[in-house]
Amino acid sequence: MGRRQNDSDFGRLALLALFLIGTISCSAVYLFLTVVFVPDSESLPSVEDEGPKEGQCCRGIEHLELWGDAVKWGSEFILNSSEECCMACKRMCTGEGGPCLCNSWVYCGDKEACGPRFGECWLKKQQDALNPDRRDSGDRVMWTSGLVFDKGEEIVGIETDYGIVRVKLLPECAPNSVLFILGLLALPHCIGCQILRAESRGSFWDSEGNHIKRTPYGPPFALIQGTLDSPGSMFKDIPKEYCPTVRRGSVAWIGSGPEFFISLADHEEWRNSYTVFGSVLSEDIQILEKISELPTKSEIWNNIKISILENPVSLRFRRMKKNS
Repeated sequence: MGRRQNDSDFGRLALLALFLIGTISCSAVYLFLTVVFVPDSESLPSVEDEGPKEGQCCRGIEHLELWGDAVKWGSEFILNSSEECCMACKRMCTGEGGPCLCNSWVYCGDKEACGPRFGECWLKKQQDALNPDRRDSGDRVMWTSGLVFDKGEEIVGIETDYGIVRVKLLPECAPNSVLFILGLLALPHCIGCQILRAESRGSFWDSEGNHIKRTPYGPPFALIQGTLDSPGSMFKDIPKEYCPTVRRGSVAWIGSGPEFFISLADHEEWRNSYTVFGSVLSEDIQILEKISELPTKSEIWNNIKISILENPVSLRFRRMKKNS
């Protein structure tokens, strides 16, 4: 039969319990700090888990009909999905020395709305792929459309006072994002488009953008941040699209835009959180590095110290020649 617990027994047990709680709490705090400030590379996501890689994407924009000269009639070309229609267009625009015979496609994939036209895939040739001919858009439009750029055609420039940063757009991975950028490309000025935040790699990333082991992930956070909210464009929230691991040179939206950032380093710790719609050519990263060294002032955003440029850098998008 068990004996009754006296006061001395209770005291000893209470001290033991408090010791164990303290030990566990300290261990938990240490583990938390290790994970947050110095995460081990093994805890980060594998690049293999990102989904489709650049070059494997083939996406379009729902409820959009692009016009243009037909190079393959949809009434005679029935496919099972918009991805198949996109791939059919890509095969006619390989960028391997031959002419790009198809730079846009239109697919009818809503069985109820399309009726007898369900599955039609129209392959088309735009006169100017950077200024596509839009026939119609809106919820009542039953078509899904996409763009395919010829080699070199996907390069656009971000013009700043510190130089032109060339960006390779990803129309097959982030079609909604790219269509918005093409709208900015048509504007003579991008009033309101500017870089507001600039943070260097500091001592946490090397010159190639690789994170240095056992160092924090910021601040500084190795990025350039700005906005593309121009009065001359009708901005609508961009849906989540292509979200790979953010690499050095990645151009991505913050949330649904119009705020964006360009990364100066690889950020595997950000997981697959941001829609990436372009990448800066490696030769032009130095222009962004120069901007990241401009005078800044500190501000606190969501309890995080960030660096705001004392003088924002204006920008606008411009066309680039293919051989540039």
